[in-house]
Amino acid sequence: MAIAKAERLMNLALCLLGTRRPLTKRELRGSIEAYLQAGADDAFNRMFERDKDDLRELGLVIETVESIDGEIGYLARRDSNRLPPIAFDAEEAAALGLAAKVWQQARLAGAASGALQKLRAAGMPLADDPYGTDGPSALEPRIPAHEAAFEPLMLACRDRRPVVFDYRKSSAAHPERRQVEPWILECWRGHWYLVGWDRERQAERVFRLSRIIGKVRSRAGAFTAEVPDHVTVRETVESWAGEIATGTARIRLRSGHGYPLRARALTSRPVDDGWDELEIPYGHGLDAWLVEFGQDVVVLEPAELRADVVDRLRAVAKG
Repeated sequence: MAIAKAERLMNLALCLLGTRRPLTKRELRGSIEAYLQAGADDAFNRMFERDKDDLRELGLVIETVESIDGEIGYLARRDSNRLPPIAFDAEEAAALGLAAKVWQQARLAGAASGALQKLRAAGMPLADDPYGTDGPSALEPRIPAHEAAFEPLMLACRDRRPVVFDYRKSSAAHPERRQVEPWILECWRGHWYLVGWDRERQAERVFRLSRIIGKVRSRAGAFTAEVPDHVTVRETVESWAGEIATGTARIRLRSGHGYPLRARALTSRPVDDGWDELEIPYGHGLDAWLVEFGQDVVVLEPAELRADVVDRLRAVAKG
């Protein structure tokens, strides 16, 4: 069975690499014997989708092209699947080893380990310990990626495929459907965010992966909005997560609680038994963060921040 699948994948890869125009599913089925023997259309469709995903996982860049009459075709351009000679200096090799360790707790652990094995086989001097020490590192970085939406969104960002998912905002009781052109995933302060173009709102939006409900489904077609550079996206996440302050807010915080808030405080003073008054930077997303501290925090000003926190708490109470 393994040999048969490998042969099928090789034949599909050769067809996609050898064509000058996109090939439809019907044309690919007629060109590959294993697909002709698949039987019913449903069985072929499932086999083709699995094979296409497997080739993408192996690194083959497969483009999805929609013709004028709406028919979907596939091809793998040679210039997109040709790598220049790979060479790393000692610092770059150490960075790769460190990056592989970062992903050991995530769904990319297998891909990271496989990439290092391929580089070692090509003669790259990659040590298991990125710092070159004899013993294990005292600190090992981790980036958790436990959300079910992480892997399909990562693949959609890589392949530039639009997606559809249900998303529940922190201030909403029920999720709503979102159609998004995914640009990039960013990990910020332990949470994963997707930045992309919301087709219905015709605007750039940021989505926290933990608030995506159900499955992420891919859609055919090309992006309609230009993808910005990485620096712009990083700034978008920082701003959305409240890292870029536009003013200050005054809050009361229960003594012995809310240490992340205390770490960001500009001023802090005790006001009465069991409570402190803090002045903290105020930016977009601060209301969502304050809600996480529940009854241990009370917003004094500005009034709009207090109203936003109250609205979020009411939405949470309604379920």
